[in-house]
Amino acid sequence: MTNDIVALIDYYEREKSIDRDKVIAALEFAFISAYRKMVPGADAIETLRADVDTRKGDTIIFASLSVVADDDYVDKFNEVPLAVAQKSKPDAVLGDSVDFNVTPKNFGRIATQTAKQTMMQRLRMAEKEMIYDEFKDRAGDIVSGTVRRFEKSDVLIDLGKFEGRIPSRERVVTEDYNIGDRIRLYVVAVENESRGPEIILSRSHPNFVRRLFESEVSEIADGTVELRGVAREAGYRTKVAVGTTDEKVDPVGACVGLRGARVKNIVRELNNEKVDIIRWSDDPAEFVVDALKPANIRTIKLDRENKVISVTVDEEELSKAIGRRGQNARLTAKLMGWDVQVSKDETQHEQFEARVGNAASTLADQLGIDAEMGEKLFRAGGATAELVSQMPADYIASALEISEEDAAAILEKAAPLEASNEADA
Repeated sequence: MTNDIVALIDYYEREKSIDRDKVIAALEFAFISAYRKMVPGADAIETLRADVDTRKGDTIIFASLSVVADDDYVDKFNEVPLAVAQKSKPDAVLGDSVDFNVTPKNFGRIATQTAKQTMMQRLRMAEKEMIYDEFKDRAGDIVSGTVRRFEKSDVLIDLGKFEGRIPSRERVVTEDYNIGDRIRLYVVAVENESRGPEIILSRSHPNFVRRLFESEVSEIADGTVELRGVAREAGYRTKVAVGTTDEKVDPVGACVGLRGARVKNIVRELNNEKVDIIRWSDDPAEFVVDALKPANIRTIKLDRENKVISVTVDEEELSKAIGRRGQNARLTAKLMGWDVQVSKDETQHEQFEARVGNAASTLADQLGIDAEMGEKLFRAGGATAELVSQMPADYIASALEISEEDAAAILEKAAPLEASNEADA
């Protein structure tokens, strides 16, 4: 065994924490593979064993041969005549297996390079098995790592002894990663693929937020406050629903913390992603009011059978309820598990239009014009006969799309009405 092989054993034992027996077993397998490649006909030997002396650095290859009668000896690779076997092992009998040293001269020096590559492959397999054994139960945990390198759109993370991967689908679109950055990540899964175990990491998974709350809010960790749901559009906005069965505990206040300290730590970890904390309610109508804040809801209609909730808001509140790129309404729907439909409240508009129609009809009757012209005149600023009388004829003609003569006739009818109103006053 050469010094570089010895160094390799020490490296895998100390740095990679692979058991020394596994390293030696990999080395023995490698030397047997090298022997079969070097010695003509060695592939025909069914049983080979490598004996590695880690102190002296010697390697001996043994072939285990079956003892047969002298007359039955036909397979020189796997059989040995009884007479020959008894020279090596005096008490050998027919059917025994006897080990013979079949190590070629200078085998260690010649075989080292051949064995080294095979050994490295075996040790890499052992390392991957160790990754799987250590991480198979850590799916769902948060770990810390350092950005090591990039493979296309994936990010490779140094986790100490192991390496994890952030696939492009698990990245946050608003985050940039640089080599050497220290970040926290959610372990999505440990997949035992044919090419070996792989640790799949995420920064965008909704459960990343869940674990951050569990680690930051002691009331969630001890079960006093229950995190009922998380809906997230990574990098932009997250909604978290929390509840409790303890009437003395404010679940939202517990998550926010003193002066907002707890939620600030979470927001900082999420690179200033907006986080809404909502008190959970089993009543969908009550819950949607809190979930769609800061918008003020005017009406709520529930279709429990199809899980559809329709809400209306004033026109000026519509953008708040829907949110930027529809996030507020969309995340509320995810959190509730209902189809949330937000629309503008038309009630006030309808009432206004009704008042306009009534006033325009009265004006039309007073001036002797049809209802359509009365509405046009009303919307042009002539809400009363008095206001109409103060309008220029050309303005009325333009607004009603009539001739100035007809406009003058309307003014003549409006003048007495104005005078009458003044007399009454």
